[in-house]
Parts: sequence; C-alpha cells; structure tokens
Amino acid sequence: MSVTRNAGATATRAKNSRWLELLTRAGFIGYGIVHLLFGWLALQIAFGNSGEEGNQNGALRTLGEQPLGKFVLVVIAVGLFAMAIWQASEALVGHQSKTGKERVFERIASVVRVIIFVWLGWTAIKVVQDASSNSSDQQQQLTEKLMASDGGRWLVALAGLVLAAVGIGMVIYGLKKKFERNLKTGEMNPKTHKLVRRLGMAGYAARGAVFAIAGLLIVVAAVKYDPEKARGLDAALRTLRDQAYGPWLLALMALGIAAFGVYCFFQSRFRKV
Repeated sequence: MSVTRNAGATATRAKNSRWLELLTRAGFIGYGIVHLLFGWLALQIAFGNSGEEGNQNGALRTLGEQPLGKFVLVVIAVGLFAMAIWQASEALVGHQSKTGKERVFERIASVVRVIIFVWLGWTAIKVVQDASSNSSDQQQQLTEKLMASDGGRWLVALAGLVLAAVGIGMVIYGLKKKFERNLKTGEMNPKTHKLVRRLGMAGYAARGAVFAIAGLLIVVAAVKYDPEKARGLDAALRTLRDQAYGPWLLALMALGIAAFGVYCFFQSRFRKV
C-alpha cells in the first residue's frame, strides 16, 4: 500500500508541476509539427513522389535533414517526454472529474498516449544520433520472427485487431467530438471554438482511419502469412493509394492528418493540463 501511495503522491506532484505544464504545452507544438510533416509525406505518397516512410518516423527524419533540424528534434523530444510524464500522471491519479466507464476509458487512453509519446521522443533522439532506421522494415522483420514461432501468427493477428480497434475508436472519438471534454472551450471565442472543433473532428477521423487500415493489414499479413503487408502506417497509406480513386482519398486523408497538426497548436493553448 505504501508503494501505491508513494506512486500516487509522485504522480500528483508531477501533475501539479508548473514546469511540466509549460514543457507539455511546448510538446503539443512539436507534436503538431510532426503531424504536419506526416501529412505532407502522405500527400507526396498519394501522387507517387516520396521514397520516405509515410509515418511519424519518416516525418522526424525529414525534419532532421533540415537546417537546425536536429536542434528542433531535441526540443521536440523534451516536449514529448514531458507529455509522456503528464499522461502517466493522468493514468495514475487523473481524470477525477469523470466517473465509471468514462474514467476507465480515459485512463486506458492515457496509457496508450504514454507509449506513443515515449516512442516518438525516443525516435527523435535516435534521428539526432543518426541511428534511426526504417521503422516499417523493423516492423516487417519483427512480424516475420513472430510468425516463425508457435502461436506467433495468432499474436500478430491479435496485435492487428487491437490496432484496428484503436483506430476505429479514434474515429468515433473525433466524430462525436469527445475531445472537447479535454479542452478549455470556455476560454475560446465562438469562431475559435468552431475552428478547433472542425480541426479535431477531421484530424481524429483521418488518424483513426489510417490506424484502422494498418491494423487490418496486419491481420491480413497474419492470415495469409505475408509479413510484407505488416509495415504499419506506411503500408496503410500505400495500400490506400493503390485503390480506385486511392490517390485522391489519400490526399484527403493527408489533409486530415495536417488538420490534426494544426489542432495540436490549439491544444498547446487550450488543453486542460
């Protein structure tokens, strides 16, 4: 019990830290930049002009190649790690205003965000160190190893289903405007509120659709024993591009991802932290 109380007390102190709040708000700006670049890569993939990965890893590498890019990556990494600490405290002692299933859902979502923010922050550091490899290739190699083991294909299929479920949940979260519960909407004027609502709906729907497609492709990879399909978001974007009207659908999705990037800038100001 004492360990639990100590962990809770530490999480509470972190949650109430002014410095953590400032770093977290800066982190939202970096997170927005990453998604703007992600959207740009998706747009290039839509019309066949990109050899870079169509995911956040590719966005970070693209940023690292620019003048002062590595310095910006360090700043983004610090912000992302601050966001991870914030969400970890939310998972432990946060979401007090919510009850029942809603609170459980928000805590689980906070755990997922911790994983995402830590992974992106670590990826940014590896890019700075010139050690970032192609994450899609790594995912394919891991899938091949898992499929070679007993029960590995079932594990891969389960991971794909979880990812698809997260994506579908993200679409619902956006279309139902549930993200507004975490914003200081009372501090927005009507025009800003309307803009933020539209950006959030488009952004969450686009990101969720990409995650859902990626998850379904992983399931297909497991069923057909085809690890090449298990390449995450990059494979999802390229698969969508190759369908009828795919380039235009992917271009629309790229705009949605970019919209989420702009939405993150507003979160920097209006998110409840």
